[in-house]
Amino acid sequence: MHFRLDGRAAFVSGAAGHLGRAMTWALAEAGAHVVINGRDDSRLKDFEGELKSAGHSAERAAFDVTDFDAVRKFFAGRDRLDIIVNNAVSMTPAPFDALDASAFGLTYKSSVTAAFEIVRAARPLLKAGGQGSVINIASMYGLVSPDPRIYADPGQASPFHYGPAKAALIQLTRHLAAGLGPDNIRVNALVPGPFPKAAAPEFAEKLASRTMLGRTGKASEIAGPLLFLASTASSYVTGTALIVDGGWTAW
Repeated sequence: MHFRLDGRAAFVSGAAGHLGRAMTWALAEAGAHVVINGRDDSRLKDFEGELKSAGHSAERAAFDVTDFDAVRKFFAGRDRLDIIVNNAVSMTPAPFDALDASAFGLTYKSSVTAAFEIVRAARPLLKAGGQGSVINIASMYGLVSPDPRIYADPGQASPFHYGPAKAALIQLTRHLAAGLGPDNIRVNALVPGPFPKAAAPEFAEKLASRTMLGRTGKASEIAGPLLFLASTASSYVTGTALIVDGGWTAW
């Protein structure tokens, strides 16, 4: 029962993406009402329909998390919120020599600054619920560098502006946990490793070889760690980064 979320409301940014979908399904199947966010309303509408067809409680909220006026307006109009999953990030991959400086600003704004603004706007709701949980979705590349030796195609490599933003998100998690602890709002980071949506067999084997389990993650395997952080099962856990990477960063 500790992992159940019945009667609770959860907001997920980037909900229609690869891991976003898996995390949204996990929350919904645990009993939460899910508010799915993204920029593409038609995509969200389709996903909302899937969730409702499966008997879950869901609604969509189409806005860009970097539009901070829209963020504040949205949360000001809510009457309940218990869980936030900050999953959205805007990133255009580019190799070293072609990377524009503005790419750093957009990636940081869409992940770090947006997470801060969302939490700040939602703070009264999270406090009122009495057991608020914020989960920031980081990355193993916020902890370690990509190994260029496994990326034969430079276009496959994690770009230079992604890891630094995710590292900042992990540090923001600690700051928020310290600041919001007195409100009984827990803030943690979830740090996924290799969860490729699709990868060429040879490249997938290289990714798998870097993990202690000898394989990459399946999207469904993010559910357990997410529900742990979202639920009362982790009621005494805050300010931490839960790594879900098959052992990649533990070598």
